[in-house]
Amino acid sequence: MRRFFYFALFATLFLYADEVKLTDVEGKYKAYHKLEVEHQFKQHIGFGFANTTGNSETLNFSFDYNFEYITAGYSNQELKLLFDTRAYISESNHEKDDEEYKAWLRCEQMIVDNWFGYLSSRWERNRFQNYENKTTLGIGLGKDLLSDSNQSLTLTLGVAYTFEYYSDDTPHYNYSSITQYLDYKNQLNEISNLYLKLGAMESFEHFRDDYELVMLAGVKFIIAQSLNLSIESEVDYDASVADGYEKTDTKTLIKLGYDF
Repeated sequence: MRRFFYFALFATLFLYADEVKLTDVEGKYKAYHKLEVEHQFKQHIGFGFANTTGNSETLNFSFDYNFEYITAGYSNQELKLLFDTRAYISESNHEKDDEEYKAWLRCEQMIVDNWFGYLSSRWERNRFQNYENKTTLGIGLGKDLLSDSNQSLTLTLGVAYTFEYYSDDTPHYNYSSITQYLDYKNQLNEISNLYLKLGAMESFEHFRDDYELVMLAGVKFIIAQSLNLSIESEVDYDASVADGYEKTDTKTLIKLGYDF
């Protein structure tokens, strides 16, 4: 599975290499063009259902909220603040079949020539995966490899430090890691948008044996001006889990969202 992930990552970069090299004059101008001071604030809220497999096999109620705030930052370049939170809950006979919470905060500062630096923090709780609390702090660099009116491709590389506290008696574990993420978006037509994400995090201390992979694919359909419907599939793989827990978890999600 790990080999497949890296093959997909490098294949995607190879397919877009020629297109990135052929950046037009307008694209080069935009890379160095300083942002006019114009604040943007976008929000999204969504409700839906998610079918999970792996450590929890059930149908969940899902909720998510995120926002994106853009303003002028360093040298009047674009400064972006991103926040995302999600919850998946399932209960039957007054007992929870699944309960997962995630929150993610990220700050991106555009530097020059489509390069940006970022700081991020992520928290999650999922007792069905043996995580009472899992917090990750990250820093790194990213580059917009492709950006036009229809599609975008962004690569980020960084380092992170993770604090893991478990639901059972396993002692807590802290570790540093290297992270890589590839995000692709494509506006297929006037009413549908495709989005893909590949991510990897490998421990510095146990590079071969302690790593995590995430693969996500989805399509968003515009129903009305602010209303949308999303169908999404996600695969999470954790190579180092405690005995009795599955390494692979999946989610298949359908949700109704509102943008404002």
